[in-house]
Amino acid sequence: MEQSTWNLDPAHSEIMFKVKHMMITNVKGSFDNFSITVNNSGDDFVGAQVDLSIETASINTRNEQRDTHLKSADFFDVEQYPAIKFHASKLEKVAGSDYSLTGDLTIRDVTKPVTLSVEFGGIQKDPWGNLKAGFTVEGKIKRTDYGLSWNAALETGGVMVSDEVKLSAEIQFAKTV
Repeated sequence: MEQSTWNLDPAHSEIMFKVKHMMITNVKGSFDNFSITVNNSGDDFVGAQVDLSIETASINTRNEQRDTHLKSADFFDVEQYPAIKFHASKLEKVAGSDYSLTGDLTIRDVTKPVTLSVEFGGIQKDPWGNLKAGFTVEGKIKRTDYGLSWNAALETGGVMVSDEVKLSAEIQFAKTV
């Protein structure tokens, strides 16, 4: 079967996260600059090769002071670790449009295996004749597994920032080959 390459359509894609703040609310954010390439055979994407690179300095929580702190050595240390990387080892169909994506996630030079849930939205031709494919991705990680361990104890118990980070992405690709 013919190998196909799918490139990110950044105008129709986003990578987001949320984390509990003070144990009572979620703070949401995104990464504004990232690239993903997908190589596969066939239209169901089973077994596709997926590589993701996220520019850590592009973190955006809509609060400049918080973003500056997240870019510091307390968290992402963007000067020393400019990118988050993900390399897929397996994309498999679970049922219908539900897939499981397993691979290695690297943050601050710490690499751990992760499995993410993927919903394949399908393939459509846009008004200009380009083939597009869409995916919704969800998962969660523990930030301390990657050296993101800064925290502060709260007077009433608990901590300022939860360990669990929920990840989500809406990703659209354009077929190039």
